[in-house]
Amino acid sequence: MTSTSIDRATQPAHPDRAAQRRQIGQWLLVCSAAIFVMVVIGGITRLTESGLSMVEWRAFLDAVPPMSEAAWQRLFDLYRQTPEFQLKNAWMTLDDFKTIFWWEYIHRLWGRGLGFLFFIPFVWFLVKRRVEARLLPALLAMFALGAVQGAIGWWMVKSGLVDRPDVSQYRLAVHLTVAFLLQAVVFWVALDLIRGRIGAEGITPARPGLALASVGLVWWTLFVIVTGAFVAGTNAGLAYNTYPLMDGRIVPEGYFAIMPGWLNLFENTAAIQFNHRLVTLLTLVFAVWLWLKAWPIEDRAVRLPLGLMLAAVLGQFMLGIATLLAQVPVSLGAAHQGGAYVLFTATLWTAHALRRYRD
Repeated sequence: MTSTSIDRATQPAHPDRAAQRRQIGQWLLVCSAAIFVMVVIGGITRLTESGLSMVEWRAFLDAVPPMSEAAWQRLFDLYRQTPEFQLKNAWMTLDDFKTIFWWEYIHRLWGRGLGFLFFIPFVWFLVKRRVEARLLPALLAMFALGAVQGAIGWWMVKSGLVDRPDVSQYRLAVHLTVAFLLQAVVFWVALDLIRGRIGAEGITPARPGLALASVGLVWWTLFVIVTGAFVAGTNAGLAYNTYPLMDGRIVPEGYFAIMPGWLNLFENTAAIQFNHRLVTLLTLVFAVWLWLKAWPIEDRAVRLPLGLMLAAVLGQFMLGIATLLAQVPVSLGAAHQGGAYVLFTATLWTAHALRRYRD
């Protein structure tokens, strides 16, 4: 890159262009908030075991809820053919089915609404020629990730409709991971636009070591969230409901109960829960270390997200313990999943601030 291109990249945008960037950035922040709601609804859907209540995927046809008793009965009859009903919920009546149906219905409907929330303004910004050429690939990537996420959701549901009464923990982990990756792209680009600069071109952070560490914390937090998905997918949180010991031991006795040994990481509830405990503790240590190192920077643009990040990691750690001790009630479980989103977003904001901080 030439010095001329660097200078051009670091120059402030024209006032009209800057206003347009902020407008697009604010729209993306609204999308980010909608993704948060989607994640929380998804957590409630899982915790109430509602995710397998809708056994069909009919694009937009099932966006209209059942309007008659016959329509309800047809859906209930389809559900009665699933392993979940036959092996776990044979006691259910039609009224019981309606309760779990509504959560899955709301989850799907919110997902479709999120698609429209993105697509309609996106087209409007394109028609008005407010989307810069170098911004277009990021917006298209967001749209593609959202579409893929919908397909992954149905792929996950299908895993619980054939031979087993639960969705695959592997597919659940993929579904949750893509949701957080979508948030990462949406939120990061929104911050770029609101700060008036797209991408990191021509920017050298004043504290490159801290900037690199903050990005590392983002990826580490995503990894921790994936381990949490395996806890959720195997119901590992319903076992060993004490802290810090597990059945009186630091490392549970059944950690290596499955052969080959690597399967314990993904299918053994004792190992899955222990691993999640360990990585969350390391996250707390990592985040506190970063806060201590970066707090001397006297810049509100850094200190605000940094303080929120510390509060989020402390709150999420304590909330996780409370959820475990209470044996994962729906309220705490949903709050814990929402807390993961808040923490991940706070690490993104911190990394963005440190990467763009210059003395």
